[in-house]
Amino acid sequence: MTAVAVAVFLIAYALIASERVHKTTAALGGAAVVLALGVLDADDVFYSHETGVDWNVIFLLLGMMIIVGVLRQTGVFEYTAVWAAKRARGSALRVMILLTLITAFASAFLDNVTTVLLIAPVTLLVCERLEVPPAPFLIAEVLASNIGGAATLIGDPPNIIIGSRADLSFNDFLWNMAPIVLLVLLVLIALLPRLFRGSFEVDPERAADGWR
Repeated sequence: MTAVAVAVFLIAYALIASERVHKTTAALGGAAVVLALGVLDADDVFYSHETGVDWNVIFLLLGMMIIVGVLRQTGVFEYTAVWAAKRARGSALRVMILLTLITAFASAFLDNVTTVLLIAPVTLLVCERLEVPPAPFLIAEVLASNIGGAATLIGDPPNIIIGSRADLSFNDFLWNMAPIVLLVLLVLIALLPRLFRGSFEVDPERAADGWR
């Protein structure tokens, strides 16, 4: 049965990687095949603590989607990004650092991908206004999102899986991960001028006119 399960997993993974079948269809199809072949029964899938669905993750994602949906309507992400651009007073490097910090902080409490998708459109507008290439800013935000998401138990779905299996509370996870995350984030900020050298040249007059 183990060989069958591995074979189904590899086939489903190949279908997802090929993008010929929608990833949801491939994943649910693989799960259905495993159930149909009797590799696992319904009790093992839905109720077993060892092999079953981790409902903590499911409800975390559900709650996160609701929270993000509400926050998106308020425009808080756009407001924060514009505030950061104004505080930077036209300095592209300061804009990158502030957006990096905002992304890392938000990712500690919201899903990483969602945070980047909400910050990215405003980043593109800011870069267009400053006439700087947006790619370095987006790369910095992606890196910050992955770093910040590791800080808390709810920052990323794998975190809640680890916390559930290891019986860690929110504070336990934060106490162990936050110092490391903070250190890595500081290293990233220190490296930004070197990693994206040449991406911060801004016309002073345009910067002053755009962010008064």
